[in-house]
Amino acid sequence: MSTSLLFTPYQLGALTLPNRLVMAPMTRSRAQNPGKIPTASTAIYYAQRASAGLIISEGSQISPQAVGYIDTPGIHSGEQVSGWKRVTEAVHAAGGRIFSQLWHVGAVSHPYFHNGELPVAPSAVKPTATAYTGNGMEEVPTPRALETHEVKIIVEDYRQAAKNAQAAGFDGVEIHGANGFLIDQFLQSGTNVRTDEYGGNVENRARFALEVVQAAVDVFGAGRVGYKMSPSANLGGISDADPRTTFSYLAGQLDRFGLAYLHVMEALPGHFMAPKESKEPIGPALRKRFTGPFILNGGYDKEAAEQALAAQAADLISFGVPFIANPDLVARYHTGAPLSQADPSSFYGGTDQGYIDYPPAVPA
Repeated sequence: MSTSLLFTPYQLGALTLPNRLVMAPMTRSRAQNPGKIPTASTAIYYAQRASAGLIISEGSQISPQAVGYIDTPGIHSGEQVSGWKRVTEAVHAAGGRIFSQLWHVGAVSHPYFHNGELPVAPSAVKPTATAYTGNGMEEVPTPRALETHEVKIIVEDYRQAAKNAQAAGFDGVEIHGANGFLIDQFLQSGTNVRTDEYGGNVENRARFALEVVQAAVDVFGAGRVGYKMSPSANLGGISDADPRTTFSYLAGQLDRFGLAYLHVMEALPGHFMAPKESKEPIGPALRKRFTGPFILNGGYDKEAAEQALAAQAADLISFGVPFIANPDLVARYHTGAPLSQADPSSFYGGTDQGYIDYPPAVPA
């Protein structure tokens, strides 16, 4: 039996976690219904993994405008809220804790999802990305730049999504500011060439992120709001002239809120989202600027997680793919039981196979 820091309790904002393993948000595209409503299988999927110290749900679009992936669930309709309520009730009944990840993809979308209209973004900068639609893989077009008043409307969409998450029974929310999606697009200089209050210097480019965080804090309180960023990801061709300065500024501003945590996706060497060999990781600089609970994500196994915690590089570690194939990942890591291997062909969409049929190491 391990006595690692991984299995010690941790006070995360308003919540006491029984361990420091976080289930990372992962798109699974199982909302295969017209309303993009979480299903009964979704409730089973998350409840099976309730032994995690904290579950962060897959990204849930805050409005119809926020969609960019097929069969991903939303959190903007009454039916979606009811579907998520079934999920949170199942997780809580199993003894778990779960945050909702609030998501707007921005430019990384396609007119297929918007009745033929262009996706929106801070600026008309074309991502280097494709979108999987009902017609298969399609090239993402150049988006439409948002007007200033529209940006403020989206902030209110986030506020309403936070209220919906609260009504659905979530323990808190994570603002998805990572992976080249809308908030990230506003933050980074390569995708934000605006000249209004949301563009130009880093203070202006970070304004949208901070307004969204404030909206969520107004609903849940700071101790139930987290923020995710990916300072080295460069997904969809996103870039910044000085990412260390940009992300350090944002981390310092986020620290002022007293948030539940900062979740940094900066993968370990060998992972497809690891920093390029010529670039130093930015995570250590962010750790200095953000004094609250700090979560690292990206390619961690048990050994690497233990090392990061022991070195105080993070307070918690989030795991993605290991949780897909191992609903009892916490117990397996704790006892040293071997891990099941995930089937990538069932990561996105499909049936309950590869979703809720991975057995625990010791059957109940």
